[in-house]
This record gives sequence, structure tokens and C-alpha cells, in this order.
Amino acid sequence: MNRFPTSRGEYELTRYPEDPRDPLRAWDAADAYLLNHLDGTDQPAVDLSGTVVVVGDRWGALATALAEHRPVQITDSFLARQATLANLARNGVDLTAVQLLTTRDTPPERVDVLLIRVPKSLALLEDQLHRLAPAVHEGTVVIGTGMVKEIHTSTLRLFERIIGPTRTSLAVKKARLIFCTPEPGLSGTRDASAANPWPHTYTLPEGIGPLSGRTVTNHAGIFCADRLDIGTRFLLEHLPSSRGRQHIVDLGCGNGVVGTAAALANPEAEVTFVDESYQAVASAEATFRANAAPDTKARFLVGDGLAAMAPGTVDLVLNNPPFHSHQATTDATAWRMFTGARAALRPGGELWVVGNRHLGYHLKLRRLFGTCEVVVGSPKFVILRAVKGPGPGGR
Repeated sequence: MNRFPTSRGEYELTRYPEDPRDPLRAWDAADAYLLNHLDGTDQPAVDLSGTVVVVGDRWGALATALAEHRPVQITDSFLARQATLANLARNGVDLTAVQLLTTRDTPPERVDVLLIRVPKSLALLEDQLHRLAPAVHEGTVVIGTGMVKEIHTSTLRLFERIIGPTRTSLAVKKARLIFCTPEPGLSGTRDASAANPWPHTYTLPEGIGPLSGRTVTNHAGIFCADRLDIGTRFLLEHLPSSRGRQHIVDLGCGNGVVGTAAALANPEAEVTFVDESYQAVASAEATFRANAAPDTKARFLVGDGLAAMAPGTVDLVLNNPPFHSHQATTDATAWRMFTGARAALRPGGELWVVGNRHLGYHLKLRRLFGTCEVVVGSPKFVILRAVKGPGPGGR
């Protein structure tokens, strides 16, 4: 837990799920810079009496600090949503003070103050600006915030093209603000969603098994939106054989190509697609529906890995874990995925993981499963197989 000092007071915040060993904070200088600006530390305070919308709040720091203004939070992250609820409760704030929406929900019809935490994905920012532009009016205050390394010329061009004239602040503690003035006739008064290029659909090339020539759908923010990333392709080329009524999980499913390939290879299987991104799960469902037979069994879950999965109910887990949390490099997500997979697997069930060689996932899998074998490797990637043992501990 760490304390977030602001002009409004101090707040106790943590990431989700809470881990006392996690050295990463639930806030940064960009959050503090924005709140200080709103409160008038460098200019007259911003009027927050209207509808306040907070987009991309990383761990609920902004929503918690602004809770008295009853903001609407829009996030693509299940973990950010859960962190917001936990941090509101931790600071004694009524949970109903913040309206929680996902990037898949319909945004408010009118927005008076639009606060945007610049995401890592430029595509996700583009999609959200398009979706919110019709709700912005001439008097809307639009402010973005991010660390200097997160704000690029392309970021500013998006604000300028979709909302209106844009400028930036001076940098403070390596953070910067973006000020955007809604331009009459550009935003709010036209159907900006008509120009939204998302979702993006493309056809896979030949030579990748059951997915050759198939259609893939990517909603904004999904990794490698216009092509198949090489790690996923490597896993698709070496998928384990599956027969009969198995329960297969595509863990961290992204656009769902791995789970869809498994379903096409074994139509009797039930495939569960899981991701913490609402955009990812929507992409996975669209990809699956476009390619699988109508009677193929599938579930689509947004959540924290396999934390909500009943123990001992899965035969095969397929996983290409991320090793970033926003801008930070961390193995915390992969570790949660591996431990969740071990709990969800039946005795004899298998976890297949593809990852960069240098990440050393085999060491973690050996600690958890007692054994781990290399299925196949390339100069950059390795596919690992861990089997849950028959004993009480699964080893």
C-alpha cells in the first residue's frame, strides 16, 4: 500500500490484486499533476459541477480523489475496475459515488469535463476519443495526462483531429498535461463514430493450420492489431493435439486466435476465452463467431486470469503471457496466470506457454509444477509444457 499525496489530501492506494511484495505504485506524477491543475495550483480551479468523465484511470487514483464530484470512470481493464472499488472502500468512499463503465459500454450523452489518462495503445485512445466526441460540447474542459515518455506527436494529433486544437503544458516531474479545446462543428455536433476505424478485421495467411485464410477481428487496444504477432504464430504452429470433450482455456486470449484454432482442431472441446481487457474479450468472441461452427461450445470471461475458475475443471491451458503492466516490465501477471492455471487444471492437465527465451518462464513453471519441458524453441521464442501431477499438491 502507498500513500498518494494531493492538493485534496492523502489517499491510501494499492494495485489489484493487492500484493505487499509488488514495488509498483498505484499512482504516478501524471495523476498528481492533473489533480493539482484541477484544484487551481497553477491557474483558476476547474469547475467540476457538471458531468465528469475519467478515461483510462490506471488503478482508480483519479476516481478516488474526485469521488465527491461523482465521476464516470471508463476503463478497458478489469483489474483497474477492481482496484477502483477496493481503493474507494479503503478510503471510506461510498462505492456508488463513481459510475463504473467499460470501454464496451455506451458513454454518457453529455460530458462537461473529460479527463484522459493517456493509454499505452494509441489505437485505444483513438477509439475512445471517437466514441466520446459526440458527447463533448463547446464548453467541455478536455485535459489529458501522462508521463512525458507516453505523450508523442501522434498522441497530440489524435486530440487535434478528433476533438479540436491541442497544446501541452510544461513538464513537471516528468509528467505533462494535454489541453484540448473542443472545436464547434468538429466534435459533439457530428457523428464522430462514423469515422472510427475500429474494430479492424483482417485475413490470416496460409500455412498456420486450421486458421489459414480465416478472419480475425481486433477491437482497439489489442496487441498487433493488423497482423498476427510472431509469438502467437509460433504457438499456433505447434499447438498440442486435443481430442474429445476437453475443457480448453485460452488464457490472456487477446483476439482469440489461439482458442479459436483449438476449437477448430477439436470441435468437441469447450473453449473458455479469458482476458482482463474488455476489448480483448470482445475481439475474441468476434473472431470465434466468425470462424467456428454455431454449435461449438465457448465461454468468454473478463477477469483476473483463472481466479474465478473452479479448481480441477480444465484439461488444457494455452497461454502467451504479457510481461508489461502499462510502461513497467514485470513478471507479476505471468506468475498469477501460472498459479491460476495450476489450480484450475485437473490432475494430468497441461499448461502450454509461449514466451521470449530471455524471460526464463521455465524456472517459474518448475517451481509450481515440479517439472517443465521444452516442446520446441526458436532463436527468440520457446514453447514450454507443464503437467499437473496426480498428488494432493498437483506435483
